[in-house]
Amino acid sequence: MNNNRGLINGLDVDALKQFAGAVAQNSKDGIAQFQVTTEWTGGTKSASSIKEMMLGEQKLERDFQILIDEPAELLGADLAANPQEYLMAALNACMIVGYVAAASLENVHLKSLKILTKGQLDLRGFLGLDENIKPGYEELQYKVVVSGDGTQEQWNRIHETVIRTSPNRWNIANAIQLNSEFVIE
Repeated sequence: MNNNRGLINGLDVDALKQFAGAVAQNSKDGIAQFQVTTEWTGGTKSASSIKEMMLGEQKLERDFQILIDEPAELLGADLAANPQEYLMAALNACMIVGYVAAASLENVHLKSLKILTKGQLDLRGFLGLDENIKPGYEELQYKVVVSGDGTQEQWNRIHETVIRTSPNRWNIANAIQLNSEFVIE
């Protein structure tokens, strides 16, 4: 049995504890700044590029691209997931990181972990057909299905930790300030 030395659920628990300790000593080390640039590529298609992020004072080079499109029924070419699906995927993935970290810190070995998220939009809001219809979700529903060697008490603590600490869950569940700048070239 692994006792918090080495990897649990593919995560280096000692490194996680060391990182948390470093951030506790110097909060600036825990400031993560992300940046994504998205460009229109025709029709309903776009491509988002991730080139760098900041972690504390450290600049981390990144090189990722995310393709986005709409299904043909929404006038797209159906070449990639749509923005709503990416929103849900980002929520799920962020919470999965939280479940893995919290379970690993509890020395709980995961067998499987899956999150299903769904929501319903009334496209009359997006299309501007009825100003009483919101263009976004009224609610999202998600279901977490997990198995592993944890006790009910451990699972409850893990779940509450994720609800309390997941950045993407927090950002979706709470209103955040969204500042915009519009430039015409």
